[in-house]
Amino acid sequence: MFNKVLIANRGEIALRVLRACKELGISTVAVHSTADADAMHVRLADESVCIGPPKASESYLNIPQIVAACEITGAEAVHPGYGFLSENARFAEIVEAHGVKFIGPSAEHIRIMGDKIEAKRTAQRLGIPVVPGSAGAVETVEDAERYAEEIGYPVLIKASAGGGGRGMKVAKTTADLHEAYATARGEAKAAFGDDSVYMEKLLITPRHIEIQVLGDGKGGAVHLGERDCSLQRRHQKVWEEANSPALNAEARAKIGGICAKAVADLGYPGAGTIEVLYENRQFYFIEMNTRLQVEHPITEAITGIDLVYEQIRVAAGAGLSVTQDDIEFKGHAIECRINAENPATFTPSPGRISYYHPPGGLGVRVDSGVYQGYKIPPYYDSLIGKLIVHGRNRVECLMRLRRCLDEFVVDGIETTIPLFRKLIDNQDIANGMYDIHWLEKFLETKPFD
Repeated sequence: MFNKVLIANRGEIALRVLRACKELGISTVAVHSTADADAMHVRLADESVCIGPPKASESYLNIPQIVAACEITGAEAVHPGYGFLSENARFAEIVEAHGVKFIGPSAEHIRIMGDKIEAKRTAQRLGIPVVPGSAGAVETVEDAERYAEEIGYPVLIKASAGGGGRGMKVAKTTADLHEAYATARGEAKAAFGDDSVYMEKLLITPRHIEIQVLGDGKGGAVHLGERDCSLQRRHQKVWEEANSPALNAEARAKIGGICAKAVADLGYPGAGTIEVLYENRQFYFIEMNTRLQVEHPITEAITGIDLVYEQIRVAAGAGLSVTQDDIEFKGHAIECRINAENPATFTPSPGRISYYHPPGGLGVRVDSGVYQGYKIPPYYDSLIGKLIVHGRNRVECLMRLRRCLDEFVVDGIETTIPLFRKLIDNQDIANGMYDIHWLEKFLETKPFD
């Protein structure tokens, strides 16, 4: 096992990794920008190193500074959390070249799955069903027209190197296609420095399902069930559930088994998530995230397995602590992403927290790096915490979530807590009847007017 781990991230995920390291008896190093000098993960770490000014490109994305922090402190491994450098293959290579272990998959695996076209090809080869679409990059608008005729409208044009909805455009007819193709390429170039795009059939009312997998890097792997991430705004997840209200045990075992076998065949080490669309009882691969997910706590809630612990074990060469037969799914869990945003307009709301009271009690977990008096900086993602609630079944979980939302107090800034109070009162949510378009349609009703 490692003696010292550097956490190359900030906020609640840095604190989450720090806690796992502490429980394993591993010393921790926090890196931070000047804007995060008073952050909770900095206060609780054994050591801390300032790596630059507030701008992420000069601090949390500054690879030489992070490598230097490893050398100064003698850190043996780096945990990247999620976001920032977590899926940067070059970072993984550089860290390893300096004799520091990257707690995550190999640079090769990151590259394969980071290229959406190559990821789709790999998924097909490994036996995971994929959405009908182009065989590779769509080089010209004439090729786009030909593919669209083959797979049928509506179609979705997507950036090969992207994610988060950037470089993604819908074309419902041939008349739409030229503009959608040009816009998608332009956005892809601006966001990722790569204007290559590919095309898929647009599913009409799918659920967004993700399968949590763990690989030992030696041909062994397990799945830990699925999470339903269908409640999204502009392709950004808002509310997640485990397990999905749309899947039964048979469907769960089927797709989970396919994904675990694929990860084993790939020789993948550590935690990863295979994301699929689910419509008419069919699964279609869309991408694989080669890192820890924001919503990993709900999987931990229903399985009792610490995913960060498993990541560290695998990186240290100890393998997985569980087999597939060890994994049981108990109860139901929901995560709400609490953002420092206006709940109606989603405008960011940085500032000082004047009063903070998180909920507690049986089956309640709050992953957050904020505290009373903490000043939320305007430079980073607006996520300030995650409310995770677990119950013996979905009904109990929803009732517990309602109570927790009433208890949760964050004064001094605006948050999205009022949005979740609206959602918990909606009958479709209570019935688990929603798809990836549901939330945006709900928001069009102007629930806060």
